[in-house]
Amino acid sequence: MPRIAESELVLNQDGSVYHLKLYPDEIAHDIIVVGDPGRVDAISMHFDRIEVQRQNREIRTHTGYIGHKRITVLSTGMGTDNIDIVLNELDALVNIDLKERRIKTSHSALNIIRLGTSGALQADVPVDSTVISTHGLGLDGMLYYYRALKAVYDQEMTEAFISQSGWDTTFPRPYAVAASGKLFSLFSKDYLHGITATAPGFYGPQGRILRLEPTHPDLNQLLTDFRFEGKRIVNFEMETSALYGLGRLLGHNTLTICAIIANRVTKTYSKNSQATVKKLIASVLEKLTE
Repeated sequence: MPRIAESELVLNQDGSVYHLKLYPDEIAHDIIVVGDPGRVDAISMHFDRIEVQRQNREIRTHTGYIGHKRITVLSTGMGTDNIDIVLNELDALVNIDLKERRIKTSHSALNIIRLGTSGALQADVPVDSTVISTHGLGLDGMLYYYRALKAVYDQEMTEAFISQSGWDTTFPRPYAVAASGKLFSLFSKDYLHGITATAPGFYGPQGRILRLEPTHPDLNQLLTDFRFEGKRIVNFEMETSALYGLGRLLGHNTLTICAIIANRVTKTYSKNSQATVKKLIASVLEKLTE
């Protein structure tokens, strides 16, 4: 395997990977990612003991144990650009020899579960419910920077969405990627599920109007109306498409589970979103440690 140059695989002076500031032995095989750094404590408070605590910018990491189960919880910050950083560096920790700067001959697959919050795009998906993402529908364009995208995305679903929505070609081309079957089967009986649309922002890209008018104020309705082989888009957030796409490209198992704290169709918002998130955390940790 060719050596990876210092400018491409950037390490800190202590040899840790650049943004995460972690070493290979400091992450578990099972990883929970969250957007909010404050949510790391809300998860690791369930640990029996914490062996690693690290923070760099918005990326905060705790690795510890619940019983004999080793788990890492890590905050990514918001957006697919941050997911690009986190997924590539997590993969580097397990699949690249950082000292030799060479790809390892044997591949290690991580289980990466995103616990997030999102807004529902269907009137019958209630606030304070939980949704598992069968697919991430990326409206962000990020995965097109990787040549192998076509090997992992759902071309039929992607083309159906472009056709049904009359997609504006001045926007990034959408892409749809499926969740890991292994992780989906573990949680699918417990929660609602459907396609998750991933936007490259919170306001205009999700059809919110403050002082600026969105280019396409009917975008949310187009998402709500989309149907493909019995599937529909159930919620809107900012990370899943990149998580699923990079996870498949790099050979990791990925799944997004989101608490619904708003419904964009009925214009309602959770009266106690923190309680909803706490309930989600407890149920996911229970399933992981069974």
